[in-house]
Formats: sequence, structure tokens, C-alpha cells
Amino acid sequence: MEESVERLPISTPHCTIERDGHVVVVTMNRPAARNALSTDMLVGLADAWAYVSTEQDVRVGILTGAEGVFCAGADLKAMGSPSEDEYVRRRAAEIENYHWKGLIRDGRPTKPIIAAVEGYAVAGGTELLLGTDLRVIAESATLGLFEARRGLYPMGGSVIRLPRQIPYVHAMDILLTGRAVTSAEALSYGLVNKVVPDGQALKAARELAAEVAAAAPLSVQAILRGYRETAHLSEDEALPISDEIGWPVIGSADAKEGSRAFKEKRPAVFKGE
Repeated sequence: MEESVERLPISTPHCTIERDGHVVVVTMNRPAARNALSTDMLVGLADAWAYVSTEQDVRVGILTGAEGVFCAGADLKAMGSPSEDEYVRRRAAEIENYHWKGLIRDGRPTKPIIAAVEGYAVAGGTELLLGTDLRVIAESATLGLFEARRGLYPMGGSVIRLPRQIPYVHAMDILLTGRAVTSAEALSYGLVNKVVPDGQALKAARELAAEVAAAAPLSVQAILRGYRETAHLSEDEALPISDEIGWPVIGSADAKEGSRAFKEKRPAVFKGE
């Protein structure tokens, strides 16, 4: 671990949470089970997203999996059994709907989350990916929502989100057939931003995170909020809400700094003010 990277105490046995400046890296860390979701992992994820949202100096999060696998979905046995970890048991009792929050279904982070995907990202792994804002995927990675093949239903929000994120026919193909989706297909559908060589997803995600973190944080957060609060509305209904969100950003100290930096031909130093 680099000296600048701090492992946060909210980490759990199956979820490692590290901070490096403005960036938080969340690693699903249960490689023996292909990082399948467990109570320990979901509690860690829920705490991670709350930390990213509330810590003012954090500007972006990265979600990845340990040892070359993103997440192979839910481990129903592990999710249904009490954790052996005292901290996890306490937090599971304290966090309302920690499983939905961990899956980025409910209470989405107020700051961008980047998925860095290697290996399998199927079932719950794909559902997690659909809750992120930017996505980097390795060439040999596999996505898929297999629930229809197993008599199940994707409860993480994919039935709603996937047809809103990619063309309807591609979304229904993925949902109704339950087939595996290659990285090339995912890119062609617009489901991911970039395909990179195997082993390079986290590196590429860090580079993307650095670009996001260099932008004005008030602007970034307002853009996310503006989209999320108006996506279901008509343009006429949405524009007043967008204006309400945008005008305070236009009048911020960071906006003044952005103009000064442009005139002085130097990088802007944004403080989120």
C-alpha cells in the first residue's frame, strides 16, 4: 500500500475501504467466494457510500473487487447468516436497509462512483455496476443478469435501470435471456465507458477518478443531482429544477476561481466552496 493511502476503520472483513486524497477506493474482498455478496460486504459497502457522500473533501469513489474478480452475485447463505464480526453485527442493526444501500439501490452516493471491473461481474455484480456513474471494464470481464435462468428476479433495481441506461432491445435481451455479456458487447451498448487490457481496470479507473477529482466538486455534485432529480420529468418541468440547482454553483467561490485560473492560464484550485 502506498504511504498516502489510508485504510479506513469502517472496513469490514469482506470490504476494504481506503482513501487516497480526494479518492476513496472500495474493494469487495472475498476472493475465495469470487467476491460474492455477504452481510459483511454489504455493511461495508453501505458505510463506504455514506462516507463518500458526507466527507466534504472526498470527491469520487471507485468500486472494485479483489484478485481479478468484481463480484459473482449474492451468496444467499452468507447474507442470511449473522456475521461473526461484532462491528458488522452492530452496523447491520443500525443501518436501515443496509443491503439496498450497499447495492447502491437506495440512497445513492451524492458523488460519482467509478466501477473498475475485472473477471466476473454477474447477477448482483452487474446490479452494482448499474448503480455506478462511470465504468471501466477489462477485456475478458463478463457481465450478466442470470436471474431469469434461475427462477429469480433482479431485486437490485436492474429491471428499472438497465432499459433507462441502454437501448430497450439490448436491455431486454440481457434481462430475459439471462445470458453472459462480453466486454465488447457492453461497450457497444453504451453500458461501460472503456475497455482496457486485463489487469488494468483499477489503474484506468484511478486515472479517470483523478480527472473527476480535478473538476470543481460543487459542479460535479450538482450535475449528478440535476440529472437524478429530473430524469423522470419533461424538459419544461425539469428546467426550473435544474436552474435552482445550478445558480448557486454559478455564484460559488469555485466558479470565481475557475474563471481566474482560465485567465491566468493555470490549473484551478477548487475547494468545494
